[in-house]
Amino acid sequence: MSSEPIERRVSYLGDRLKASRCQSCAKEYFEVRDYCSNCGRKSYGKMDSIDLFYDKGKLELCTFINEPTNKFIKLSSFVYGIVSFHDGKIRLPGRLTDQLINDGDDVDFSSLEGREVVPRFRRRYSVGKSDLIPTISLAFTLADEYYPHQEYSVVAPNKEYDIPGVVGYGVYTSKFRIKEVGLERAVPFIDEDAVTAAVEAGKLALIHSGVDSKLVGKVYVGSESNPYAVKPIASKVAQVLKLGEEDGDIQGVDAVDTEFACKAASSMFKDAASLVSYPRSGIKYAMVIGADNAQAAPRGCPGGELDTFVGYGGAAFIFGKHDVIAEVEGWYSCTSDTPDFWRRDGEPFPMHGGRFTGDPAYFKHVRKAASKLMERLNLKASDLNYFVAHQPNPQFPVRIAKELGFRDEQYLPSLQINKFGNTYSGCSPVGLAAVLDIAKPEERILVASYGSGAGSDAYLLRTTSQLLDKRSRQKMNVKFQAENPFVEYVDYTTYRRLKLGM
Repeated sequence: MSSEPIERRVSYLGDRLKASRCQSCAKEYFEVRDYCSNCGRKSYGKMDSIDLFYDKGKLELCTFINEPTNKFIKLSSFVYGIVSFHDGKIRLPGRLTDQLINDGDDVDFSSLEGREVVPRFRRRYSVGKSDLIPTISLAFTLADEYYPHQEYSVVAPNKEYDIPGVVGYGVYTSKFRIKEVGLERAVPFIDEDAVTAAVEAGKLALIHSGVDSKLVGKVYVGSESNPYAVKPIASKVAQVLKLGEEDGDIQGVDAVDTEFACKAASSMFKDAASLVSYPRSGIKYAMVIGADNAQAAPRGCPGGELDTFVGYGGAAFIFGKHDVIAEVEGWYSCTSDTPDFWRRDGEPFPMHGGRFTGDPAYFKHVRKAASKLMERLNLKASDLNYFVAHQPNPQFPVRIAKELGFRDEQYLPSLQINKFGNTYSGCSPVGLAAVLDIAKPEERILVASYGSGAGSDAYLLRTTSQLLDKRSRQKMNVKFQAENPFVEYVDYTTYRRLKLGM
């Protein structure tokens, strides 16, 4: 079994890629140091802490590991090399991830060496079911392909709003897809899971918002596929993203996991908005993340009917009252004990209630939440610009949208099920992000999420002029990931292997 203290020390350094720089001679080190080996004793107390988490490096040289052993054997084959940062001041070893290399494939090192790379937060290697899951950011992707480098610049708040709302968001999914019967679904690489997706989505939300991460006082992470039965993943997200004031290896932030099937994240939108509005909370910003490696049994097995639609990915939203891009004007929630979908403790895959998941579950709750909110706010479907519904399959959101009176142009922009699949707790948030990517100021968006078990949350958002101001900060928007030329398609056998992960 892995040693918790050792794993803790490795993750504290490697998850964030922490480094040090001497104030006197500017020598840099890939480690946290109290002194400089060049300057000796006079450098004590004069070492600056730096990190490479939002930086980009260069793959200087690499080699091919075609017969990995022990903990790396699930990777099959991979490229490993030396990555440099800051014009060679720092050099460190790292794995080139998101590379599907089959037996017999030739690796052209000349096409890789010298190219810019970006750190990715991933699983480090495989461990047993009773072990801690090791993570690190010493995994890199090519910066000129699917995952471009994006700078994170903290921007001073400009305007305070009376109504709280979304101040930034980010969507993350893998470049791997499976395509069947007109439907594409995102597939995690073998070193990805719900935790890595949550971190990457949160990272993109911070970049888009310009919010200083230390001002985020609360983070909710909703997921159905937490790799731990007992251990929060929000604590890992908080540490890697440096949320809240940092004091050594402790973050001054309230981090909590939430669970309510596919509305585990969207259900927290109202909590986040309320929290940042309460002066005595002391919390200026709250982050809500929904991320899932959506689970399904193989086809032909009990519960395997879900395997046609499940995807992978996550979405993160930051709520606050400064520089708001979409005000939260109202919400309504409803709940009933409708067991249409469940996974018993200890079981790897969920079970599905068949036809019971339709009218008594999804449609009844989404219809109730959406219509009740519109009634309370004295609105009709024609008064709104966009409608976003949970998307368990391609048919359900279209049917409920038409039933509620929405036209094609109001709901079609949110439908991402055909590109990414059902990302469970990330599903309706991804749909909302797709709408915010294209919306204009002073437009109204109705969001109606759904969680099996069962319940629905409906929200009304109104966009502001600052939506356009922040749009230029976001390279990896939903359309960029949906239509990216570097998307790589896999067959069903590879899909199942990647889905199980390391």
